[in-house]
Amino acid sequence: MDVYLLRHGVAEAGAVGMPDSERALTADGVKKLRDVMRAAKAAGVDPALVLTSPYKRAKQTAQVAIEELGYKGDLIETANLVPSAQPESVWDEIRVYKSSPALLLVSHEPLMSATLAYLLASLGMRTEFKKGSLARVELESFSARPRGTLRWLLAPRLARSLA
Repeated sequence: MDVYLLRHGVAEAGAVGMPDSERALTADGVKKLRDVMRAAKAAGVDPALVLTSPYKRAKQTAQVAIEELGYKGDLIETANLVPSAQPESVWDEIRVYKSSPALLLVSHEPLMSATLAYLLASLGMRTEFKKGSLARVELESFSARPRGTLRWLLAPRLARSLA
């Protein structure tokens, strides 16, 4: 199975009294996401399922991904992808859908870099997971602990240079 980890795009700054979960993407964030998702489509990214954090910026990011990839399925919201979630919970969620050939997970930092390290069985690994970045991990099995291989990590700046 391929698991694609997508960090939400650039979002507006929080305002006094505004819950963090309500911050929206900026126009620049949407533009950069479109660049990344166009490059992803050219690379053959074709998720069978898309799961997202219920936070507004993540759902908007998922929507951009869906549009650019031509995904026709349902968008599944899960609390296992909120910023404070743990990689073990993400792994449990992935295992629910293990019969799927490819999943796209849309979430936040620090969860995305921690989940990437967890899926690669490299808990000490550090990754700069920029806003709007997309990683592809190929999973080998669905045992209690994951064992995956990082195939690529695409940041918005690189995606723009590929366009």
